[in-house]
Amino acid sequence: MSLNDNRAAIGWRRWHRAWLVIAAAAIVFAGLAIAGPLAVAYAVIGFAVLAASVLFAMRPGETSDRETRRFVSAEPTDDPLPVVIAGLPDPVIALDRDGRVLALNAHAHALAPALRQGEPVSLALRMPELAEAIGRASVGGQEQRVEYSERGPRERWFEAIVIPVKREPDQGQPDLVLLTFHDLTPLRRVEEMRADFVANASHELRTPLAALSGFIETLQGSAREDVKARERFLAIMQEQARRMARLIDDLLSLSRIELNAHRRPDTPVDLVPIVRQVVDGLEMLARDRGVSVNVEAANALTVRGDRDELARVCENLIENALKYGAAGKRVDITLALATSADGAPEAQVGVRDYGPGIAPEHLPRLTERFYRVDVAESRAQGGTGLGLALVKHILNRHRGRLSIESTPGAGASFTIHLPALGSA
Repeated sequence: MSLNDNRAAIGWRRWHRAWLVIAAAAIVFAGLAIAGPLAVAYAVIGFAVLAASVLFAMRPGETSDRETRRFVSAEPTDDPLPVVIAGLPDPVIALDRDGRVLALNAHAHALAPALRQGEPVSLALRMPELAEAIGRASVGGQEQRVEYSERGPRERWFEAIVIPVKREPDQGQPDLVLLTFHDLTPLRRVEEMRADFVANASHELRTPLAALSGFIETLQGSAREDVKARERFLAIMQEQARRMARLIDDLLSLSRIELNAHRRPDTPVDLVPIVRQVVDGLEMLARDRGVSVNVEAANALTVRGDRDELARVCENLIENALKYGAAGKRVDITLALATSADGAPEAQVGVRDYGPGIAPEHLPRLTERFYRVDVAESRAQGGTGLGLALVKHILNRHRGRLSIESTPGAGASFTIHLPALGSA
């Protein structure tokens, strides 16, 4: 029996019972109003009718309002919409024609904790552009897409897809609107990083290129016959060309490392000979800067890795210490086997200088691309702004990390942490 049929049957029985009670009461009153033998007969008939009405009221199958409600709730009338929405991986909200929340999943509640079933969605999502899109979808029956941002400690971007739904094919306007949200924040962050990277790389290349163009014009013009000026300008042009070559080399290296970031090298490599070879290669730079390099190492310190990439890491760190920490006249390099925070064996290579040090506010950003503590000093030293970014990405590929400690006026310490051979 359907819900409407059940309610109709109950209504008919109520009216029937009421008429029986009225008829029984009328007969009883009529019997009381007359005297004689008929009074007893009328009373008996009246009580019989009254008893019949009571028995009819208590027939099996008849239910009270409370029982009816219990019957209705026991029927399989659960709407599948909340169940379907709950299983979707994205935040989803179902609205009626008036913009009230019919159902939502846990992801939507996490996105907007103020959402409440039965309340207008505008109370929780206060975006005029989203409200307008919901209105257009409800009236026109066309899908709408809206991008919006949320302000806060960290700005986030979302795309809301508003989909009108008709439960019946021949229905006029949609009776249901689905809101689906896609988090665009990671894509926007990547776009910003790419734009910043292109802008910084273009700027770094434009500076030496402008210098080269200027010197070429000068040599073609007023300094055409000036031998001393030509020799001086050619030396500067050569240095600028080398700077461009270093920058391009670093850009290509960074791109290659990022391309293979998911592939962890598995070749056993001893870090001790790598460090000693790098120190030997930088001996001329150390001598020019008047810096002594001290290496304290075990007999062997083996990790799984790419030898050339690990040599690049050590070279960048030691070269930076010689260039920017030269005032301390000393660089200490230590190689040791230690234990990581999770108890696994860990290879550590520390490079410490005794120069001017680095201010605390710069430390978290040192491994960002093109970030420099002192732009003029970095360029004067021939830096590209990508050295520590390369170090970070190479160590990430090797499942390692870089720690930096520094106190202004007391030098800086850069430590490489890599899983030692045999650890996970």
